[in-house]
Amino acid sequence: MKRGTRRTAVVGVALSDCGRVADATAYTLHAQAARRALADAGLDRAVVDGFASAGLGTLAPAEVADHLGLRPTWVDSTSVGGATWEVMAAHAADAIAAGHANAVLLVYGSTARADIRAGRRTGTLSFGARGPLQFEAPYGHTLIAKYAMAARRHMIEYGTTTEQLAQVAVQARANAALNPEAMFRDPVTVDDVLSGPLIADPFTRLHCCLRSDGGAAVLLAAEEYARDCRTAPVWILGTGEHVSHAAMSQWPDFTRSPAAVSGPLAFARAGVRPADVDFAEIYDAFTYMTLVTLEDLGFCAKGEGGAFVGRDRLLVRGGELPVNTDGGGLSAQHPGMRGLFLLVEAVRQLRGEAGERQVRRRDGGLPRLGVASGTGGWFCSSGTVVLGKD
Repeated sequence: MKRGTRRTAVVGVALSDCGRVADATAYTLHAQAARRALADAGLDRAVVDGFASAGLGTLAPAEVADHLGLRPTWVDSTSVGGATWEVMAAHAADAIAAGHANAVLLVYGSTARADIRAGRRTGTLSFGARGPLQFEAPYGHTLIAKYAMAARRHMIEYGTTTEQLAQVAVQARANAALNPEAMFRDPVTVDDVLSGPLIADPFTRLHCCLRSDGGAAVLLAAEEYARDCRTAPVWILGTGEHVSHAAMSQWPDFTRSPAAVSGPLAFARAGVRPADVDFAEIYDAFTYMTLVTLEDLGFCAKGEGGAFVGRDRLLVRGGELPVNTDGGGLSAQHPGMRGLFLLVEAVRQLRGEAGERQVRRRDGGLPRLGVASGTGGWFCSSGTVVLGKD
């Protein structure tokens, strides 16, 4: 079948209440974000004929769609961890291009922080000791230990330092200081990061993401629908996805993330280069994720990530490549799977709606191109989306 050619625009984005939200359920946060995204677009829920969700319920997205009063004819429940939402956006854009859907709502919500504080440790995403993981679980190889081991490999091979990794956290916090919705806004220094309690060598506490509650929603629509929306369209220009491994023993190179595949695919399909991009939203459960993803997306050469992030390049104000402009998972919010939040922030930046943290081009104009790249598992999966405006 010949692939359709309809363009896909992001026409609505929103966050639910985020941070410390003790009085809401995950379903409440889904609904709150969904209503706000539809209001942002100026569209009624009756136009939504596609729906994508993951991370909640046994029959997701059926349970969430039912809660929202939706009866979609196209659904996606892809679940590849933090990269889920960029991969879902790619699938939705393909469905819209082919005429299988006209308006697709992506929505996520989690009470991860409230669950932990209440002693409910089930969370919204769990990795059981089955399949390939059964051979690692007996050795106590936790998720954070896997990321820490990968970071240590990069340090050994390329001379990357803990101070350089700490710079990622420092710059994320500086960006969060400009974001009134960020959970942590007080500035931190490299010394603050290095002197914190060690969690998994080389990561101290501030090398690691925070734990929050929160939800997000993104509404994608065919170009003819975009004309009827209250917001200017932000176009999906190119996407890429890749699944690398599950067991660490099957990951051939700890210094190369799956973004090394998804990123070039997305840029090639968009017809742009990393040098054309004005800002990047990158999944940052740990500081090393930011560094290695920047390398693998092509913003700097392999092994040069430490030097790249150590020169204030990631700052909204004065940075050559603003990264995680809302403060990221390290400082803004991280309710379990943060990939959808990357898309929300990228769209707000391209619309010029980011307030004090608004990225500006060197000529003072608003950004024209942005990239969102999500990572899932322990560098198991990656989804990259290039977005732009007319």
